[in-house]
Amino acid sequence: MRAGAVILILLVLAALLAPLILPEPDTLDLAARFAPPSPDHPLGTDELGRDLASRLLHGGRISLAVALTTALLAAVIGTIVGLLAGYHGGLADTALMRLTDGVMALPLLPLLIVLAAADPAKLGIPPDAMTSEGFAVGRLVVIIACVGWTTVARLVRASTLSVRARDYVRAAVAVGASPSRIMLRHILPNIASPIVVATTLSVGNIILIESALSFLGLGIRPPLASWGNMLTGAMDVVWSAPTLAIWPGAAIFLTVIAFNLLGDGLQKSLTSTSRRSDAR
Repeated sequence: MRAGAVILILLVLAALLAPLILPEPDTLDLAARFAPPSPDHPLGTDELGRDLASRLLHGGRISLAVALTTALLAAVIGTIVGLLAGYHGGLADTALMRLTDGVMALPLLPLLIVLAAADPAKLGIPPDAMTSEGFAVGRLVVIIACVGWTTVARLVRASTLSVRARDYVRAAVAVGASPSRIMLRHILPNIASPIVVATTLSVGNIILIESALSFLGLGIRPPLASWGNMLTGAMDVVWSAPTLAIWPGAAIFLTVIAFNLLGDGLQKSLTSTSRRSDAR
């Protein structure tokens, strides 16, 4: 867990400090195309003379922002669905779980491609808004979150069914506490551990999904940099300038590994803490 946390802290610090130590990522210098590493360009330049290190770190800000925001939104949706299904049971449980099963049964990548390829203008969104950075990020967050909440929902439902049968929940029901109060005050705090672990582990998958969509031209689009569209730009010159693909690929690899290490560490830590509490 410590290794994953250290890698993530270093990545976040580098991404935040990028504007202070590196040139603008969109500054063109056609005379310096495919320049090798130098003091001015630590990782060299790309096919348009843009600083590769600057684009890598600025792309990391976008990719990490998309991943973290999507993971949180998916966790909120999944928690609400799982809590309602697990606590109320009966018809509500059946309907919500069949909805969850239906979303899980859909082929993920083709579905995301269809959603990402949909024209926002047909929804009445002004063309000026569609060109903004916030819209591009928010659109991708909503698209991935709409299909990424199912794992959390099933985990929360299973944990809610277990906690609902405990004495303190029965006591709260007996004194007349409302269902919403019971779910928020008595059940949710006691099922937070699997939610945190599942959310952390999902970040790595979301980064891969965002990279795949951007690689296909359906995610973050140039000139805004992300690791996925950097790989897309490197596709045509991968044999003549392999570093243009190696660096964003390595960044994706390190970030996914770091989040998986962090998630595994949290799972082990929270599991051991829960066992010690139960033993007492």
